[in-house]
Amino acid sequence: MKKDEHNCEDCEFYDDIEEAYFDHSSQVRVGEVIPDYEFEVFQNGEVKTMKFSDLLGKWGVFVFYPADFTFVCPTELEELAKLYPKFKEQGAEIVSFSTDTVFVHKAWKDTSEGIRAIEYPMGADPSGKISSAFGTLIEGGESEFTPDEGLSLRGTFIVDPNGILRGMEISDNSVGRSASETFRKLQAMQYVEQNDGKVCPASWEPGDDDIEPGMDLVGKI
Repeated sequence: MKKDEHNCEDCEFYDDIEEAYFDHSSQVRVGEVIPDYEFEVFQNGEVKTMKFSDLLGKWGVFVFYPADFTFVCPTELEELAKLYPKFKEQGAEIVSFSTDTVFVHKAWKDTSEGIRAIEYPMGADPSGKISSAFGTLIEGGESEFTPDEGLSLRGTFIVDPNGILRGMEISDNSVGRSASETFRKLQAMQYVEQNDGKVCPASWEPGDDDIEPGMDLVGKI
């Protein structure tokens, strides 16, 4: 049933859907270079300034999450911390992002044993402009209350050494992500980057068979 076939109440519902859709539009696109934002990070007890272009030559894994001192977020960031050495072995840098300031990141690390183990840069996006560019910022209306307004959705973005976005995933904040799955996707993207003409089937792991697309395979897989 089309929008114009609904009554006024239905139309109001669809207007809300459309407004929410445009609120979460993204400036980044898979296959395109990401915008080169400058931002502060908290890392190894220090506040530093970074730009995305600082990571050129490396793979970048950018992990957006709602907020420090919450519930699901620390479980995700702690998993990433445990796998961080493996990401570095693959030539990748992790940067986590929330709309908290670097001072909140410091306070969180000072009080949480799990977060204290994080060695990768913790990016600060208090203005929400980076989250907005990546399509994860939760935006509300003019005056009505919107739960979690100003926070970020859970978003994972994998960028190649040339600054080109190769993979993105944005999800509801109620369900945490798997660091090992992010690592697997990174390995698969690196494999196809290094093996021109090859693609990776579902759940591909290093050492598994790849696929070379061709007409002879159509209807046989």
